[in-house]
Amino acid sequence: MRASFLGCPVDLLTMAETIDLARGAMRSRRRLQHVALNVAKLVNMRSDAVLAADVANSDIVGIDGMGILWGARALGLRAPSRVAGVDLLAELLATCAQEGFKPYFLGATPAVLHKALQAACERYPSLAFAGWHDGYFKREEEDDVVRDIQSSGADCLFIGMPTPRKERFLAAHRDDLGVPFIMGVGGAFDVLAGSVRRAPVRIQKLGLEWLYRIYQEPGRMWWRYAKTNTLFAVVLAQALVKQTFQHALHAPGAVPPGPSRIGG
Repeated sequence: MRASFLGCPVDLLTMAETIDLARGAMRSRRRLQHVALNVAKLVNMRSDAVLAADVANSDIVGIDGMGILWGARALGLRAPSRVAGVDLLAELLATCAQEGFKPYFLGATPAVLHKALQAACERYPSLAFAGWHDGYFKREEEDDVVRDIQSSGADCLFIGMPTPRKERFLAAHRDDLGVPFIMGVGGAFDVLAGSVRRAPVRIQKLGLEWLYRIYQEPGRMWWRYAKTNTLFAVVLAQALVKQTFQHALHAPGAVPPGPSRIGG
């Protein structure tokens, strides 16, 4: 079910429902684009109209971050669970191995990409890749990358490039790639390759993965999370105050604001 959260569309789906939709797209060869929504992306959308349009035009906008999940629930949305992009990638690779679908990996450095491919094949021995390409191609090489994806016969495409580059790539080419299921996976190739460790499950459940990322990469991550988390908290607080006021205004017996009379 699609809903609106702080002006952004979100699809209130479980992991199983998301996998079923992806499987259906791969079987029918109908294009389905998934975007994972986290706090940083939501905040950036508020100042980047192009990114906001790219997200809104996606077929599935999944709740990736715990901040988004908690915020949606606080505003009354019946969000069943978080569907983390890295977990969804793992589940879909297992589905590909079981049902013979062939994925294509696009993104990361050549070294990280090679390790991610190797790790995926070790974890899922029956998995066969349609193709792969690192994310460090030049603008003039983009058409060659598109042609390679088109000719690969891939059933699903996983893109490990930063925002908004992957969104702009998909906006330009998604209708021409010929791949049924398309998904941006952010830094999931680094996790799959073992270059970046995920937070322990307990920390994930507490919604503190961002703090664990800062611990691992303080120089690169601390300002990003400090900025986006603060802005998100402010925007969410404003929305909660507005919602509380509206509920109070429409409650039975509430008196709407109007001109006051003295001595009436």
